[in-house]
Amino acid sequence: MKLNYQNIIKDDNSLLREKSEPVALPLSAENQELLTAMLTYVKDSVDPQKSQEEDLRPAVGIAAIQLGIRKQMIAVAIQDENGDFLEYALVNPKIISHSVQNSYLKNGEGCLSVENMHEGYVYRHARITVKAYDLLQEKEITLRAKDYLAIVLQHEIDHLSGTLYYDHIDKTNPFKEDPEAVVIE
Repeated sequence: MKLNYQNIIKDDNSLLREKSEPVALPLSAENQELLTAMLTYVKDSVDPQKSQEEDLRPAVGIAAIQLGIRKQMIAVAIQDENGDFLEYALVNPKIISHSVQNSYLKNGEGCLSVENMHEGYVYRHARITVKAYDLLQEKEITLRAKDYLAIVLQHEIDHLSGTLYYDHIDKTNPFKEDPEAVVIE
């Protein structure tokens, strides 16, 4: 299975607002193939040559619902502040704890399913703990995340409940300051 940008449903599609369903474990071959294709999309999308050749819009994460599939599966691939590559192919991810302190991306968030700009700060928890099944490790994991990884995971997990990043932007004051929040460049 090979995915490209044409497979991504956009935010005018009401399916994106639906809740995704839990996925049975052990994973079926079909679900393994889907999740592997999702991770491949994300990893390949940041390669300028592959991105152009294969019609991929750059991304650091994707949720199955963005393909019109109501399953609790997300794939994330980022480079952290140390230059290390972090990859996760998660099934049934749940945030089991989080910090009181918030964080946000200084330049705002984006999304494969959102073509129009929505400016403003998207406040999220600065630190989270996620419990999920990780296809790459083939086991249940508990993942502690902070900074950029925490933001990306929260963005993708939001998709599973039908929430888009711009739902978090203050409508009356989109650039409202939180002096306690961690600003991520």
